[in-house]
Amino acid sequence: MNNLFLPLSNDSLNLQRKLLKLIDDVFPIPSRFKKDLHRDVADLSRLFTSNRDERGKSYLGKPALLSAYLRYFLPWNIYRLCRLLPSLPLTLKANDAINDLGSGPLTFAAALWISRPELRKLPLEIRCIDKTPAILEAGKKLFMALTTESGSGKTGTINEKHSKCPWTIKTIRGEVKNYGNYRLSTDIRGKPAALTTAINLYNEIFWDFSLGSREKLQYFADCQGHLLSSITEGAILVLEPGIPRSGEFISLLRDALYENGHYALAPCTHNNGCPLTGGFKKKWCHFAFDTEDAPPSLHKLSEAAGLPKERAVLSFIYTDDHSDSPAKDTALAARVCSDAFPIKTENGQNSWGRYACSEKGLILLYGSRREVEAAYAGELVKITTEGKKDKKSGAILAPLLADVRKV
Repeated sequence: MNNLFLPLSNDSLNLQRKLLKLIDDVFPIPSRFKKDLHRDVADLSRLFTSNRDERGKSYLGKPALLSAYLRYFLPWNIYRLCRLLPSLPLTLKANDAINDLGSGPLTFAAALWISRPELRKLPLEIRCIDKTPAILEAGKKLFMALTTESGSGKTGTINEKHSKCPWTIKTIRGEVKNYGNYRLSTDIRGKPAALTTAINLYNEIFWDFSLGSREKLQYFADCQGHLLSSITEGAILVLEPGIPRSGEFISLLRDALYENGHYALAPCTHNNGCPLTGGFKKKWCHFAFDTEDAPPSLHKLSEAAGLPKERAVLSFIYTDDHSDSPAKDTALAARVCSDAFPIKTENGQNSWGRYACSEKGLILLYGSRREVEAAYAGELVKITTEGKKDKKSGAILAPLLADVRKV
């Protein structure tokens, strides 16, 4: 896992573009909605951020907002996953089960199909759990169109009989609710899952209390660490928006999962305490990467809505209970987790730096602008350090040299 965010393969690129057409075919909208689509996307974005108090529980029941979600937020969420999933050490085998909490319109299932072609002939059972049956059914309809090799993809022509997909999709109504300990509202029947996922689920719950109450966020993370560990016998993937409160939650959840026997495999290089827990010096665990290979039509819609996406940002944790630590290397490994920025060295010289995470704590990588900008968020680098610390951030200083950078 030297690079977490690989560029899309040609196959994934083609399927990403096909997906946008399938959305239009499977969910046709009146011309009046098409004309105002960019405004609807902007309105929905505000309901997800600054105007969250105005958003009702059934907001996706409004045709214009549902159309905006399916044509903007769903493709971008799938794109982010498609950049990450190929790098993760998934160990799925025939007839394994996957639990997908907060599945929405089957975002994870679609991204897995697009980005991991070696799994497309493997029989898998994916249990998609969400509180809104209508959005689950919409996602299932789109997934069947995506995985069908023949057929027009138009409404009414696609179903399980047409699909060539060997995966079994089970939709289950359920959600994470506060019964005093934030547990799942429904039981999941069948064999224990080899993988459990929660994609953009938890920020919907902790949005209102994470900034004001660290104790409540800690309790919530502890509850979810126990919940996730109890419903799987394998790996766990939790992914959230790359904002400070999400990064803090991911750090706390990482510790909670470790207490329940799950060991961090990505993005972490170690299983020591997270150096970013508690928003260390206002820093948090998140990664940003360019979106040059996203479908051009998706970029065009984003720009029209005033929401251009030159970069995607996320926070995530991937753990497994079958390994006690990531693979060791003789050199100290650090994961780059910030953009490049100008700094001054101890002798007052101008330089450039990037933050990175290691088993020794937070690292400040420094070097020439060319060397530092040649690295990228999510890259695993090997470093040497004399233990000196940056006075401003407290991070351990380490030179970033291009000729010895690669692990």
